[in-house]
Amino acid sequence: MSNDPAPSAGNSSNAVPHLKRVLTLWDLIFYGIVVIMPIAAVPLFGVAQKLSNGHTVTTIMIAMVAMMLTAVSYGRMATLYPAAGSAYTYVGRGLNPHLGFLAGWAMFLDYLLIPLLNAIYVPLTLKRLIPGLPYVAGALIFVTLITLLNLWGIRSTARTNIILLVIMCAVIGVFIVLAVRFLYLGQGWGGLFSTQPFYDPRTFNFSAVATATSFAALTYIGFDGVTTLAEDVKNPKRNVLMATVLVCLFTGLFSGFQIYLAQRVWPDWQTFPNLETAFMDVTQRVGGPILFQALGLTLIVAGFGSALAGQVGAARLLFGMGRDNVLPRKFFAHLSPKRNTPSYNILLIGVLAFLGALVLNYEMCAEVLNFGAFLSFMGVNVATLWQFYVLGQPGRKRRSVVDLVLPGIGFLFCGWIWWHLPTPAKLIGGAWFLVGIVYTAVKTRGFRERPAMIDFTEA
Repeated sequence: MSNDPAPSAGNSSNAVPHLKRVLTLWDLIFYGIVVIMPIAAVPLFGVAQKLSNGHTVTTIMIAMVAMMLTAVSYGRMATLYPAAGSAYTYVGRGLNPHLGFLAGWAMFLDYLLIPLLNAIYVPLTLKRLIPGLPYVAGALIFVTLITLLNLWGIRSTARTNIILLVIMCAVIGVFIVLAVRFLYLGQGWGGLFSTQPFYDPRTFNFSAVATATSFAALTYIGFDGVTTLAEDVKNPKRNVLMATVLVCLFTGLFSGFQIYLAQRVWPDWQTFPNLETAFMDVTQRVGGPILFQALGLTLIVAGFGSALAGQVGAARLLFGMGRDNVLPRKFFAHLSPKRNTPSYNILLIGVLAFLGALVLNYEMCAEVLNFGAFLSFMGVNVATLWQFYVLGQPGRKRRSVVDLVLPGIGFLFCGWIWWHLPTPAKLIGGAWFLVGIVYTAVKTRGFRERPAMIDFTEA
């Protein structure tokens, strides 16, 4: 809420406009589930099984704790700074503008990687449905199609996302029913209830689980989107915080249940025909070729929707940075006269997505994406601690548990997950972060001036 005094009747026409607060807690929760998607853990299953030696459910539960603690920090910072930009805004205003720029730079990496991640996964899924289709051809077709659609100015709508959500829930719902039936008919109650997916003493390795957790945390990426609606929600101090936490809780429990059943149906991860599309093989085991095809088509459609939004979001973000002269204006601020789209940026991201799909694998791309995400998460936790415990807020007493302990543990938990990212991911992400440090150091004359602003409302 604005702290500006109420305008007098005589100059009411000059009042600062405010968005109407119409969204409820359940509206926020639903929005968060749409953003994350209820099948978020499905593409990660096979690779996470390999990395964790068969303990994917455990990694999802561990990551859920870190995300819920961080969600508390996001929710609290959203009440102070209800603006687009999320981690970028919270770190920049809550700590320091230069640190905020670096948080935004880390977020920017994630925006660029989302189209690439889908450019890798969708062709892999297409190859399972059409075995004769070469991966390179699938990647080229996919990237070309999303690039052309975005050049034409076609974007996914909220209604499309809701329809996709219904389809995902239907397919996963059928899988859950058939998986329960498969396990009960084959092994009785012992097949349904087991501690093996959580802890198998024959294969458990703490280091492997830690590394896999840094990968499986991708399940929760996007939960912070809830905070961008802080200006539209009723009772934001309560509802934004509760929504972000409950979205993480729902995602963890629902995703964990899906993966638990998948691990029980196919406990030996070493026999998967293909790690990246392993969940499709699990669905075929319980539901035959029809469920196999249904899940494959659902993953492809979801990938198209995510890539379309990701590519245009990244392109508009580049446009905003070009317009504000953060990046060279002549190229990045160009708009197509006919379609009014940032065509150069869309083409650039399309080319990068295709080339990246030829160089990186799905696991590496996801881990580099998590590099930037968890740096941002750590920054938000520190900003929360600084704003509420160190500086304090007018009219309220400091509370050690809420203001110090929770964001402190959230920071340490996220730092632990980030630290266990594989070395190649840290090298790639670190190189990107170093470029951001050098860039802002030059632009601000050795950090003596305020850094250029990144307008995340463009994305």
